[in-house]
Parts: sequence; C-alpha cells; structure tokens
Amino acid sequence: MSLLSVALTVYDLRMQSVKLHHLVESHNSVPVKVCRRQADVQAMESRHLVPGDLLVLEGGRLMLPCDAILLSGVCIVNEGMLTGESIPVTKTSLPRDNGEQPWQASCAGDHRRHILFCGTEIIQAKGDGWEQAKAVVLRTGFNTAKGDLVRSILYPKPMNFRLYRDAIRFLMFLIGIAGIGMVYTVCVFVLNGKEAGEVVKKALDVVTIAVPPALPAALTTGIIYTQRRLKKKGIFCISPQRINVCGQLNLVCFDKTGTLTEDGLDLWGLVLAKGQSFQNVCSLASGSPIPWGLPCGAMVCCHSLVLLEGKIQGDPLDLKMFEATHWELEDPKDHGGAAGELTHTMVVKPGPKAVHVPVEGMVILHQFPFSSALQRMSVVVQEFSGGRHVFMKGAPERVAHFCRPESVPPTFASHLQLYASRGFRILGLAHKAWPEGVPTTSLVREEVESHLTFLGFLVLENRLKRETRPVLEELTAARIRSVMVTGDNLQTAITVAREAGLILQGSQVILVEAGTQPGHPAASVTWKLLEESSKDTGPGPKDLHSAASEGGGRPFHFCMSGGSYEVIAQSFSHLLPKLLLNGTVFARMSPAQKASLVQEFQKMDYFVGMCGDGANDCGALKVAHAGISLSEQEASVASPFTSRTPNVECVPELIRQGRAALVTSFCMFKYMALYSIIQYLGVLLLYWKLNSFGNYQFLFQDLAITTLIGMTMSLNGASPKLVPFRPAARLTSPPLLLSVVLNILFSLALQVCGFVLVQQQPWYSADNLLSACSPGNTSHAGAAGNATRSSNSSGSEEAKDDYRSYENTTVWLLGTINCLLVAVVFSKGKPFQQPVHTNYVFVVTLAVQLAVCLFFLFAHLDELYARMELVCTPLVWRIALLVMLTVTFALSFTVEEVVIENRALWGLLKRGLGYQSSSSYQRLRRAVERDSAWPPLGRTDFSESVALSVGCREAYTNPVFESHEEPRSGHHP
Repeated sequence: MSLLSVALTVYDLRMQSVKLHHLVESHNSVPVKVCRRQADVQAMESRHLVPGDLLVLEGGRLMLPCDAILLSGVCIVNEGMLTGESIPVTKTSLPRDNGEQPWQASCAGDHRRHILFCGTEIIQAKGDGWEQAKAVVLRTGFNTAKGDLVRSILYPKPMNFRLYRDAIRFLMFLIGIAGIGMVYTVCVFVLNGKEAGEVVKKALDVVTIAVPPALPAALTTGIIYTQRRLKKKGIFCISPQRINVCGQLNLVCFDKTGTLTEDGLDLWGLVLAKGQSFQNVCSLASGSPIPWGLPCGAMVCCHSLVLLEGKIQGDPLDLKMFEATHWELEDPKDHGGAAGELTHTMVVKPGPKAVHVPVEGMVILHQFPFSSALQRMSVVVQEFSGGRHVFMKGAPERVAHFCRPESVPPTFASHLQLYASRGFRILGLAHKAWPEGVPTTSLVREEVESHLTFLGFLVLENRLKRETRPVLEELTAARIRSVMVTGDNLQTAITVAREAGLILQGSQVILVEAGTQPGHPAASVTWKLLEESSKDTGPGPKDLHSAASEGGGRPFHFCMSGGSYEVIAQSFSHLLPKLLLNGTVFARMSPAQKASLVQEFQKMDYFVGMCGDGANDCGALKVAHAGISLSEQEASVASPFTSRTPNVECVPELIRQGRAALVTSFCMFKYMALYSIIQYLGVLLLYWKLNSFGNYQFLFQDLAITTLIGMTMSLNGASPKLVPFRPAARLTSPPLLLSVVLNILFSLALQVCGFVLVQQQPWYSADNLLSACSPGNTSHAGAAGNATRSSNSSGSEEAKDDYRSYENTTVWLLGTINCLLVAVVFSKGKPFQQPVHTNYVFVVTLAVQLAVCLFFLFAHLDELYARMELVCTPLVWRIALLVMLTVTFALSFTVEEVVIENRALWGLLKRGLGYQSSSSYQRLRRAVERDSAWPPLGRTDFSESVALSVGCREAYTNPVFESHEEPRSGHHP
C-alpha cells in the first residue's frame, strides 16, 4: 500500500512537473526582435532578454515571454492565462509626460493598461504612424506576472491542517509505547539469559511493530481515491492535501457574475436623462433598432471591441451593447483615417438595419480602456463630417462623479436604486464635445474625463443560473454560510442575493456605508436599514426608529461596498470582525479587497472556500482554504480546484467528497493504530514465554489482512446529502480518542484472556504439543511429532525459528480475526459516507479474509499448520475462541454506535460540562448575542471615538470579554 501510494503521488507530481516545465520552457525559446546599438534590429531567443531591452512588436501572434511597458503603438492581447477570460484587451502606449514623477504615479493607479504581461498572447500590434510598436522589458523570469503564478504553484501557501499535526503527535505517542515495550523486552530476555544479539533484535522488532510504517500511506489512500472520484465529476485538483480541508468548510464566498448568474447579459432598456428628470424607459428587449442620438453614439463607440480575422471579438457586455445598435465595425485601413491621427483608430458605421442615422460613420481616435479599479472607460471619437466627441461608460456612481452637477437629475440615486433593486446591471453614460484642434497623441485622462454631461442609464438584465438557488439552499440547510463577493452594484447584488436565497424573506438588510464626510476630517460609518419591498418600488431606507422597536429576534445581514470595507478596515478595525460575522453581500470589491476579505474570515477561524470564474478572483482563490475556479483557463492552475462544469454545483460536491475523505482518513488512522497495537500486545504476551509470531504469521497479517483492508476501506463513496454538522477535525477529539482507547482495552482483554485461559486447560502442556489432540488422530500426528522433535532439538538452528506453541496459536488467531472485526467496527457509512454495504470490494474482501481465518481456526491440514507454525487444539477450545471474538465484536460495535457516534449524548455531555467552542467567530457570536444595542441602527459613528472603545476589538480574541457588557462607542444620530 505504501508503494502504491508513493507511486501514485510521484506520478501526479511528475505530470505536474512536466506541465510546469513546458509552461516555463515555452517562454524561453520565443523568437523576439530587439533594438541594439550595434544593429537596428536583432533577432534572438527570449531566454537572452534582460530588463531594459527594447522589443519590436510586429508580425503575427506572439506569446509574450516577459513583462514589458508599451512605449509606442497599441496592442490587442489575450490575458486569459492571468484573468481567466479569453477576451481581447487593448493596451495603449505610456503617456508622454515631463518626467517629474514615476510612470506608475502619472497613470493614476491604472498603469496596468500600459503593461504587456508575460504569458499573454499578443493578437495584434500596431504602431503610431510610421513608427513600429515598441515596448521596454520590465521583468523577466520569476519576477514576471506568470513567474509569480508558477512560483505560487511550486511553493503553495502552507496549509497547516490540524489532522497532520495530530498524526505526528500520535506517532510520537506510539514511539513512546514502543519504548516501554523495548524496556519490557530487554528485561524479559536478559533475565532468561539470552544473548545480547538476540535481545537487540527482539527489542527492535517491538519498534517496527508498534509504529506502523504504512500509517502515512494509509492517510493518503483516501485522498487519492477521492481525487479520482472528483475527476469523474469534472473537478480537477492540483493540491490533494486540501481535499481533507474541504471537509471542514463552513463558509463559502461566491463571485456573482458568471458564478451565481449567467455570463451573458441582455439589454433591457435605456433610461435617458433630460434636464432635471428622467424620461420613460426606452425598451430594448424587443431587439428593435435604437434611434440615433448621443446615447446611441456612446453605445457604438465606448467599447473595447476589435475586429480580428473578420470577426468582432471582445467583452461579452460590449459585444451585446454594440450588436443592439445594428452598427458595423470596420478596419480603419479601408478608410485611411483622419489626417495626422494614429493609424490604430477604429471605424464604426451604421449597418443596413440602423435607422435615423444622420452621420455616415465615426472614427475612434483614442481609447482609455476600462479598469476595474477606475470602474469606467472613455473614448475620443470623430465623425466623418468632422465633429468630435468624448463618451464615457461605467459604474453610474463613478460616471456621475465626472459630470456637471446640473446635468445629473436630483432623482439619480432613487432611480439607480429602483433598477438595481430589480437585479438589473446598470451602466452610466456621459458625453461632451471635444475641440477639433487638440491632437490625440498626448491626451491627459483627467482633462478628457471632466465636465461631462450625464446622458442616462443603460440597463441590462442578468439572470440567475438555474443551479444557483438549489445549491445555496443546500448549503444553508447544511449550516454552511454563503457570502457574495462581487464587483457589481451594491443594490443589484442585494437583489440577486435575495433571489438566490442568501438573504431569506423576513430578514433585515443593514446597509453599512463608511467614508469621509464633507467638512469632517474623521472617517464615519453609517448604519441604514433597507426594507424588503415589492419589485416595483425596490428596497429603500426604513423608519429606523420604528425598525429598532421591532422584535430583535429577526436575522439580519450586513451589506457594504468595497470602498466602505476599505475605510472600516483602516479606521474602524474594531468593528470589522463583528460586521463580518453577519456580512452577506460585499459589492464593488476590487481583486485585492476580495483576497483581503477571505483572509479576514480566516482570522476569525472560518474554513473559507472561494468560488469564482477566474476573472479578478485569482487572489481570493489562492488565499482561500479551498479555491474553486469555474474557468478552465491557465489561470486556474493557481486555484487548488477547477470545475469543468461552469456552475456552483461543484461546491457541495467538493464538500461532500472532502467530508468523506476526512472521515476515511480518520477510519484508516484508527484501524492502522489498532492493528499495530493488537500485533504489539500479542508479541509482548508471547515474549513472556520467550515466544513470538512466525514469519508467515507476520506476513499474513501484514499483507493478506492489513494491506487489502487499507486498499479497499477507502473505496467507500461520499454521502449524497450534506448534513448540518461537520466531521471531527482532530485526532485528539474526545470521541475519537475514546474509541481508540476502548478498542485497545477490548483487544488487550481479549488476548490476555486467551493467553491465560489456554494455560489453564487440562490438555495444555508447554513441552508436549501432542496432549491437546487424541493420540489416534493421525491428522495432527505429523504436526505434533514435528513440534516434539523441534522441542527436543532446541540446540539446532531449526529450533531457534520454531515458534509453535498453544499460546502462539491462540494469540495469533485471536489477533488476526480481531483485526477484521476492528475493520468492520471502524468502517463508517452515514452520515458522511455511503452505507458500508455499497462498498462491494471491501465487503467481498472482508468475507474472503474472514473465511480464510475461520479455515485456519477449524482446519485439520498438517501441511498448512506446519507452514503457518500452528498447532492442533481441541474443537471445544476453538469454539471458545470464536465465542470470545463474538463477544468482543458485539461489545466494540455497540460502544461505537451507541456511545462514540451518538451526537445527542456528546451534546448533553458538553452542555453538562459547560463546554463552548473556542473558535474566534463563535466567541464573538456569543458576545454579540448579549449586546442588546447590536446591530446599531439609524446612527453615524466617527473614528475619533474609536480610542474610547478600543476594547471592543477583543470581543473575539479575549475570552474574558464574554463576561462583560461591550463598551459603547460614541455616536451621532
């Protein structure tokens, strides 16, 4: 079994090593062109690149072998390896500045749009005018973005799971037991005058018996089988050690778009702003052409779509928006472009189905690509007739920030909340005229994106996946928390959370808003209660005084944006754990904030899973205990688990399999420990008579019994239902320790009884092995005669290796069959695994082994007994042995089922002893339940008062806090 486990592990590591080798080697031999002083352009392999080299980007597709900064031109790249989304991304050249500040600072935090990352595919590269596209090498090797990914695979985050720590401690305990046995052995054999070499050999035998060498392999056998079962379910694992951790997950974070909801978006309508009000909704669901106007101009121009090989490619949202206009995208080389402008412009023209279009077409002169950090994108366009425009598209709140206040209707917030409450995804549109004389080669984003006119909302519909709600209901029934972490609008996320069942009907939704208020230097946090209204009105702020007077027993959920989370983490860190305890929706979260949120949950002793589609989720997938990527792109290599099926059904399946693997590991550990102790006790008993087990007896127990059981016990599959509790996570848990200790005592009593009682039998004789059987019984005469001759020739070499005796036969038969009975007792079925009888291989193996052992017990074959070094005993004694085994099995099985597996009994015992969970989040929950003023409603707290209530932070770190009322922070209504 050890060899099999090692071989499978080595094979998996070898395959992963080969993949990583190919992953790295593929970037070392890429042909590139570099500008050198000795020559204009020099061709070389990418392995010779160093930071500072000037790359020339031209020709067809190229897999970039380094990180580089684009100095001139525009590149269209596929960053699917890093983001998980195989959509073209436009990279623009570094803006020209006076050199007074670093380039990263001059890019306003969005410098990624100028960087070509290692591992991304350059689909198209275009220069400025006659100049070729050029980039400066920034980083190479492990310092690149892809190098960091490979390094994270080679050196993953250590997973300090308690099971393995406890296994080491238990091994130390077994070594201590072996030490006691060594002292006992030395004393017995020295007092009987045995040679020093014989004493040392017998003492060392005790160590190898008490400490099972196959124990580590037994712990990994269940993991290997579970990994294969996951593979059949379409879930691939590159970190098998985390499978057991999945069995302990009690909180799962979900991305929204593409994970809980469909990837594709459908246009629902346009809500245009006119003056100080919004017009009626212009429905887009019918697919009819959109009349020309500035909003239509924003839809046909403000996107990052590209034309590759005659096909429009890009972000699905941009593609859906552009197709609704019935315009067409064309290659600019067919139109020549505007004089003096860049050659990488894009041309859009009205198609045959477009109506009421007074312009012949437009040229996209400059593009500021979309950034998740900035939450917007802008373009500068020119009509064929000469007029120039600036269009912006992005998150409505961000777009409104760059618009003239008089162009934003006063009902902006209420309309945004209305459509967000219905679960729609909303984009804001804005516009302004741009002077024609300004060149587009040196545009400053801050100047372009200023004093805009707000145009209105573009409303898109994003539907839940049909698998989402049943999966979340299953997790809720299993008492596993589900949290939404998304980059979308907060109100949209809250509505989706309600539809998905994350927020149940009747629960309170508390909006937490943190930031800095005008005229107040300190940060503030405000608590608002949202009422659950009909879809026609959407959720809105409730009368907080009446809400506070309602029954406090209603469950509540905190919802906040990424900006509020950042302020709370920095200025209200004492409140963060209490907010996370009931936090359900986190919206407008950046990739870094997602990873930070997962780590904060882990600090509270949650076992956290993260499920995302790979886009902007890589950081959270890496730091979570179990990251599950729904994308099969190369970025998923950084995630421990990848699902081929792009929906959340993989999450409960992974938890079920993880629980089954964890229980299997415990069962195998208990069995291997008991097997070693049974063999250890039997040998020590025989040492008292200067006897031991024969080689074939050891071999039969090790190979025919233990190895086959170890290989088949782990084949039991996972239960199809998640139960509302988790398996034990520690080998030192009281039920497991009690099970091991009691079964050790039962085995000790069984073997001691057999060892002592056989010597009390009237037919027992230490010197004459013929006394047990009738002299006329020729079936045993040969064996008995051989035994007698062996005893009479004790000085010969053969006599030294002859261990036949009544004690040996009795103890070996009891110990061997007891190993089978222990395997039956320790084989678990429900609630975490399928019933034992469904593991047909294991059942058949046990039946065959038991039949062979019973054959040994009742056989009358001289040759077999001689080979196995057994002696004949009366039939009555053999039946007595069977009765002792039956009583021991009944006692062990009853204790295991009635006591060890009785959760109600252990629950009563815990309550009687006053035991409470020591997990940080459980301690914090108990403290919060005693605080009648939590959650706060209708108030604003300022950060100056934090110093007065710094003790609040110890609510989940200091058990003493639990016996006192929580200090109140100062607040202002």
